[in-house]
Order: sequence, then structure tokens, then C-alpha cells
Amino acid sequence: MSKVSSVSLNDQGFASSAEQHWNLGAPALVEAAVSRGEGQLAKDGPLVVETGKHTGRSANDKFIVRDGETEDSVWWGKTNAPMTPEHFAALKADFVAALGEKDTLFVQDLFGGSQPEHRVNVRVINELAWHNLFIRTMLVRPEADELAAFIPEYTIIDLPSFKADPERHGTRSETVIAVNLTEKLILIGGTAYAGEMKKSVFGLLNYLLPLDSVMPMHCSANIGPEGDTAIFFGLSGTGKTTLSADASRVLIGDDEHGWSDTAVFNFEGGCYAKMIRLSEDAEPEIYATTRRFGTVLENVVMDPETRELDLDDNSKAENTRGAYPIEFIPNASEDNMGPVPKNIIMLTADAFGVLPPISRLTPEQAMYHFLSGYTAKVAGTEIGVTEPEATFSTCFGAPFMPRHPSVYGNLLKERIAKGGVRCWLVNTGWTGGKYGEGSRMPIKATRALLNAALDGSLNDGEFRIDENFGFEVPVSVPGVDSAILDPRSTWSDPSAYDETAQKLVKLFIDNFEQFAEHVDQNVREAAPSAA
Repeated sequence: MSKVSSVSLNDQGFASSAEQHWNLGAPALVEAAVSRGEGQLAKDGPLVVETGKHTGRSANDKFIVRDGETEDSVWWGKTNAPMTPEHFAALKADFVAALGEKDTLFVQDLFGGSQPEHRVNVRVINELAWHNLFIRTMLVRPEADELAAFIPEYTIIDLPSFKADPERHGTRSETVIAVNLTEKLILIGGTAYAGEMKKSVFGLLNYLLPLDSVMPMHCSANIGPEGDTAIFFGLSGTGKTTLSADASRVLIGDDEHGWSDTAVFNFEGGCYAKMIRLSEDAEPEIYATTRRFGTVLENVVMDPETRELDLDDNSKAENTRGAYPIEFIPNASEDNMGPVPKNIIMLTADAFGVLPPISRLTPEQAMYHFLSGYTAKVAGTEIGVTEPEATFSTCFGAPFMPRHPSVYGNLLKERIAKGGVRCWLVNTGWTGGKYGEGSRMPIKATRALLNAALDGSLNDGEFRIDENFGFEVPVSVPGVDSAILDPRSTWSDPSAYDETAQKLVKLFIDNFEQFAEHVDQNVREAAPSAA
């Protein structure tokens, strides 16, 4: 059976005399990558590659074409920067010309989204074999009989060798990620960081799905023994991947999902995990993927002689990554889907040491905290900087949200209300004082509280109202030190706690001003209260 779509590159206006490799599987792509000098095999089988100077996303080089389709539907600003149709036309012409000059191309026809009713057909054209393997690993792979009839809806062309011209193309530098929603075309050039392709598809689904009242989410998700789905929102470093990787629960996915009327579904067919200082003890399932053929490791240091990996070495990048099919995780869901959620967990690492380890939220408070997307980084390394730094990333994924945040916030609120979903705010940050004075929240306590929230037993206990934030906090939980549940009591100086809490309240209030006019009064009333 042909693995080549009846829609050729020529049919799409991308004329090329290159040797074209269509929908190759992992073994053939690894073979091509190694023979072309794009990467090396490590001792136990993974492909090790380098992404060059770009070891993460080039957020400032991403643009959306501003035209009749997007003028009123995209939330324009720093995150969603505009490009004129004229600049895009020049960029596209130069991309197509560059494509025509390649002697070899790799093409994958893939799905973005695991639920058949809500997925998009995405064609990805690469000059690098390992990029083609990466995106094949990360997106949902069609069955062989689906490929011949595959009609691409959206196309990504990724040419790291292409250098943009700021004057001719309206870009900021030689690097460009240009999204044209009218032409359904995404052009990526001047960067070899493969995550740009994955995030482009995420951004695309974030734009399309709200039109069908489907909630797109930057989150991990898993299913409990009773068929109860839980969603975990959280920014980097809050424990999203670690806490959702629970041997007693089935993993739906670790990064990007949709919530429809009937399911929570993974956008992807793979995982993209941070590898730096990965511990076999703490994360055995993820660690095991670094010992398997089919995994792609980016910027991981390897001994050239023995081909042994050193996951602790950050000399090439702090953001070392591994891409692997989701089925490499032993307890992964077979179809990347689960029922609609029973619980939503919003994770924050509060370095101010103010927030309780767990709080129960009303639907309005959930929307407030979702739009806020709060976490706090520890104090910087500069001399004299002792204060933690608050970070607010709207919807826990601001860089990938093309529409106004209130669109996603309202969708969430509606879905919570409709399904009677319980919402929790979990602080994996500091207790007993802020960073530098207190200590990190014990993971054992976090797991016990999380388990009590997920199995429903936490609901039956006594709660108090937090005087600063207004949410409900459990008074006692079996197996958890009650003192930890009342952050104020863990500080040696309660007045210092009050002062720090009010400082954090003010940061929340100031940050939310940008959304105030776009949300209902009852959401505005869910704000923390300033003294």
C-alpha cells in the first residue's frame, strides 16, 4: 500500500526535483540521519543530535500574518507579533525557491490531535532527516491505509539552512517562524530547534479548537483506576511532568491536550521531556527512554568513544530534551484519550512561601487563577538579590495562545460548571518562609494531598477560608502534618508572613488588571483581597 499521498508537493505549488522520502518510519529515518552526518547513535540506541545556537524556542522571531482572517481574532501584542501579507509573500517565494534547490526532502503526513472529530491534517516538509523523525515521533501517526487518501489541511516547511532577510521579510533576525492562517502555511527558517514545529501545531490547534467549543490546554493529563481523568496545569519547574507520571494512573499525555464534550485528548503521539539532570530514581519511566532506539536526544552530551551519555552535563544546553513515542511510557493510554475530567490541578511553585500546599477553588476562582498563570522563580544569582520573582503566564501557556486569554478562560469556566469539576491549586514551592529562609515543600506531603484530592476523600474534611486569597484550605488531612496546611503558622515571624502575603496579593491584583474588563463580575470578585 502506498504511503505517498495523492496530493503531491507539486500540487501544493512546491515544485521540487529533490529525491523525496515520504512517511518513513523511525529505523529508516535514523539510518538516514546517521548516514547524512546529522547525528550519532548512543550506546543504547537513541539518536543524539545538536540544534546549534538555538537550544530553545525563538519566541521573539515568531509572527502571525495580519490579514482579514486574523485582524479581529488574534490577541495582538508581544506574544503574537504581526507580519504583513506582503512580507509573507516575499518570504514564501524565497522559501519555495530554496525548497526547489534541495536534492533531498523528507515529508510526513500526520495528525495534530488524537480525537478523530477534532484533529487537523498536517504535512511537514523537512530538509533534515532527524527533524522528520522528531515530528513523526511528536504528532499522531496515521495508519498505513490512511496515508494514500491523506489531504493536507496545513503545511509546515522547516528549513534550518534558510536565512531570513529582515528588510525583505519584515523579520527581526535571520530566524523566522511565520504562521499564515489564511494560506494554512507555516514557514520555519534559521533555527534547528525542532520544538518550533511541535509548538506551531499547538498554536494552530489553540486557534482552531475554540471555534468548536473545544478547550485547548497546555497541561498533562492522566486517568485513575476509577476512570477519573485529572488535568495538571503548570509552568516549567512546578512538577507537571513528575506529578502526572504516577504508576497507579494511566498517562494520556504530558504537554498539550484538548477538552471536548466527550473526552480529554492528547494533541500528540509523543513526549518531549527535559533531560538535564534526569534521575533514574525519581523518574524511572522517562529515564528508561534514554536507553531505547527511536528516542531523539537534543544537545545531550555523549562520550565520543564509549557513546555513554552524561545527562548531568549542561555544557551544550540547560534545555536538553528527549523526544520519544508515548508508547515508550509503560502505563500510557492506548488511544491517547480519556473521559472528561473530574479534577483540575493548577500547580505553582510559590517561592514567596505564602500559598498553602493545597486549596480548593470555585469555578470563578479557577478562572481567575488560570488567567493569572502564577508561579515564582527563586531569587537570581546576582549579589544582593534575595527576593523571589513572580511570573504570570496567562493560561499557563501564554506563548502559544493566539486568541484573547478570556476566550480560553471562559471556555474553562463553562466546562468546569458543566461537568461539576473540582479545582485545586497546589503549591509545590516553599514552606516555613520564602526561598532562602524556608524549605521546599516535601514531595511526600504534595503526593498525599494530591491523592486525597483525586480520590475524593479530601472533599469530606473540614476547610477554612484563606484570609488573603479567599479560597478553601483543608484544616487536617490524614498522613500530613497539619502545621504545613497553615503557611502562616510555619513562619518564625507571622508579621513577616502577613507582609509577604500582601505583597503577593498586590502582584496578583496588578497583573489581573489587563483582564478585568473581559471577565464577568463574579470572576473579578474572586480576586485576592488587599488589606
